[in-house]
This record gives sequence, structure tokens and C-alpha cells, in this order.
Amino acid sequence: MKNILLSLLLLCLLSCSKKQNSFDLIILNGTVYDGTGNNPSQMDLGITGGKIQQIGDLKDANSEKIIDASGLAVAPGFIDMHTHLEPIMELPSAESLLRQGVTFALGGPDGGGPWPFGSYLDSLDKLSLGINVGYLIGHNTIRRTVLGMEDRSPNAEELSQMENIVQTAMDEGAFGISTGLKYLPGTFSELDEVISLSKVASDNNGIYTSHLREEGLGLIDAVKEAIQISKDASIPVVLTHHKAMGIKMWGASSQTLALVDSARSVGLDIMMDQYPYAASHTGISILIPSWAMEGNKFQERVKEPALKDSIKAGIIFNILNDRGGRDLRRIQFSRVSWDENLEGKTLHDWLEIEGLENTIENGAELVIQAQLNGGTGTIYHAMDEGDVANIMKHPMTMIGSDGRLSQPGNGHPHPRAYGTFPRVLGHYVREEKVITLQTAIHKMTGLSAQRIGLKQRGFIKEGYFADITIFNPETVIDKSTFTDPHQYPEGIEYVLVNGDIEVENGELTGKFSGKVIRKNNQ
Repeated sequence: MKNILLSLLLLCLLSCSKKQNSFDLIILNGTVYDGTGNNPSQMDLGITGGKIQQIGDLKDANSEKIIDASGLAVAPGFIDMHTHLEPIMELPSAESLLRQGVTFALGGPDGGGPWPFGSYLDSLDKLSLGINVGYLIGHNTIRRTVLGMEDRSPNAEELSQMENIVQTAMDEGAFGISTGLKYLPGTFSELDEVISLSKVASDNNGIYTSHLREEGLGLIDAVKEAIQISKDASIPVVLTHHKAMGIKMWGASSQTLALVDSARSVGLDIMMDQYPYAASHTGISILIPSWAMEGNKFQERVKEPALKDSIKAGIIFNILNDRGGRDLRRIQFSRVSWDENLEGKTLHDWLEIEGLENTIENGAELVIQAQLNGGTGTIYHAMDEGDVANIMKHPMTMIGSDGRLSQPGNGHPHPRAYGTFPRVLGHYVREEKVITLQTAIHKMTGLSAQRIGLKQRGFIKEGYFADITIFNPETVIDKSTFTDPHQYPEGIEYVLVNGDIEVENGELTGKFSGKVIRKNNQ
């Protein structure tokens, strides 16, 4: 009887040992960067049921699938803090992000979040998503819903409606509120309106991300405004796609970063995200004075000679002092629905095509014409590399592409849509040595996860979801350029989303396991 009991005990021990050392997937021999910013370690990962079950020496363990990560960096999946996910219904694989190593993207930036909020997320639940996604509720969306495009403050009843929209979105899973105070109709809002709405998000443990009211000549005051919102609404703030626009503002990042440090020293929670390029992207209308667009009456106003002269003067001012960079060659078209032949060309090129003299005045006339035709997506080469590096070095800076989901052959997007994260790793880490590799990964993963309140993601820890990016630190690089943007990066070898391999040896597997993540239901 004693021998039988010993045999049963031995069988149980063997069975338990085998169970503990059997996984759906094992990643062997990788150099693991855990997302904390600490130095890496040589470790193996055992993954079962979509989560990291064990970290350590697993060379003798059993698994259905083994990835040999020898010579590769194993990191948490990258988190895109600022993404334009609007085409996700047509591009649910999110390939332009997935191939960069992104496993979570935060949508609804610049005040443009979806509404109705919950039903939109419910519709995404029905798709096979390539990445995990979460959303912010957008201030511009809220204002447009309640006030249309009117240049006025809301009355008490209207403000209550706007606050209710924020509350509803937070109840339905929003991570916070975004503003686009440079854009219509957000530019018409006063500070107290933004603070009131931000308080609702704050009461629900949300964050505030802001496309600042100005990123050129008014940048310093705009940063101060965001800091004031953080103070008065008691809310964590992200200065999103932080930059200094226009030649006159080059070098101003030293002042904005000092403001951030000063605010943090007195207990305010201010952070930033950025994309690693010296060019921005938005619509051609950013060059047009906002008053000219109020009430959707731009077409009527330019028919009146006096008003057109004022509009044109405002455009000339912006070309000389803001995003225009004083040179029409710095203004490049990315998407022109009414004339695709202009995509990739500059405002200077368009003047030549039209047989017009290369003057700022003639450029302003074509800006008016472009807006009358329906507008354009536009790249503005008006930032300084020194500011880009300076902002990247700051310990409170995260990474966000500000890219729009893209696919080859469709338009002429900013290269950030394809290359943001590999560019940080390849160009700014390996080539320029602006920051270390472990710091870069921390900015892309753990720091971002903590900022937005992602649970069990952003770090490589036992019990955390297996969102993992495996890349070659010696070869990873962006390939997308301003002249030839539709190119996927190199060096991103494997990407796991919720434990499933979605990129293997640099190619998509067709297995898309992304999820819609709601902040209040993770």
C-alpha cells in the first residue's frame, strides 16, 4: 500500500511539473527589456492563455510553439499615445501600426473622438482587429454636437449637455478627454469651458490630452493654458505631439520643458508625447484665420473683396511666421481628393504647374483655392531637429505617431504613419544616440501604460497580457520617407497581441487578436 501511495505521489509530482512547464508559446534566448527603463536581462518567457505565465530559464519547458529570440530585443508591445484611427472600419488589421510593433493605440485625439461613444466601440467589437484600441472623447466633437460651428460660449443648459456627454463617454469606457484648441470649433472655446468638461473626466480618473491652442508664436502661452487646466480641473495633462512650429520658435522647447518641470515641481501632473519628425501634418485650413471659417461660411466670405483681403493677409502671416516656414517648398500635399496629381507635391510645385510666379502672395491665393475645392491633407516642414531631440530627452515624454491608419497606394501620408517607432529605435537611439534603448522602450511602453491607466499591459511581468514586440536592435529602422511614404519598416521581427503571433519574421500571419479596451472595464 505504501508503494502504491508513493507511486501515485510521484505521478502527481511529474504531472504537476509537466503542467507548470508547458506553454502555448515560449520565447527563448531574448534580451528582455521589461518596460521599466531598467537594464535588460537574458530571460525566457512562457505564454499561455494570452498572458505571460512564467519568466526565467525555460529551455527545458514544453510548448506548442517556440520563438528563438537570440540576438533580438524582447519588449512590451509599443503603445501609440496619439493615433488617428478613423479608417479602422476599412483597415481593421491596422497594418501600418502593427508592423511598427504597436499593440495598443489611443484614438480620438485633437478633440476628434467618436460620438455616440459606446455604440461606436460596440461596432469595433465586431471586427477582427490587428491591435488593441482605446479612445478619448473629443472636445471638438462635443462642441459641434451641442453648438455646431458657432463662435460663442455655451449657456448653462448647453454646458450641462456638454458635461453629460463627457460623463456618458467616461461611463462607456473613454480614457479621458482630448482637445484640439487650434481647430474648429474648439478654437472658439474659453478656458472655463474646457476646465468644466475636464473636471468631469478627472472625476472619472481620466486624462486630458491637448493639441495646444498654438504651437507657433503663441506656444508659450498655450503651454501655460494647459498647465492651468491641469491645476483647476485636477487632471493629468498630456501636451500631445509637442513641438515648436515655425522658424521664429525654433529653440523654444527649452522654455516649454522648463514650464513642464516647474509645474511638476509644485505637484501638477504634466507630461508630453511626440513623433520623431521635424514636420507636422494637418489640413490646409490651418493656414487660414479661424474667424474666416466660423459658421462654415468661408465660401461666402472670400466672395467679399475686403474680407478676402483680410483672409489672404492672415494666410501670408502664417506662411511667414508659423507652419509655412517662410518657404512654399515646406508646404507639401499629402491627400488631395480633387486632384490626386498634387499628392506629394508642394505649394511651390503647384504654382509652377499653374504658371504662376513663386511668391507668398500667389501661394496664399492657392491656399484659398484649395480650401474652396474641399481642402487638402498637408505636411508642413517647419520644425527644428534640435527641438525634436530636446523634447525626446525629457523624462516625461512618451511616443505617439499622430499618424493616420494607412495602406500602400492610398494618398501620400506623412511617413510617421509607417515609421514612428522604428525611427525612434533606429535613428534616434542607434544612430544619433539621443536616448538609450531601454529609455526609448520605457517611453513607448510602461510610461505610456501608466499614464493612460492600462492594466496588465506595458510591462513584461508574470500575469500581464502577452502584448510583445521582438525586434533586431542592430537593423530596426523606418523606411518611409516624405517622397516615398508607403514603405514598412525593417527589423520588427515578431509582434504578439494578446498572446497570438500577428507578425512573424516581419510578415503578417493573418491572425488578428486585438480588442477594444475600455478604461473602466479592463
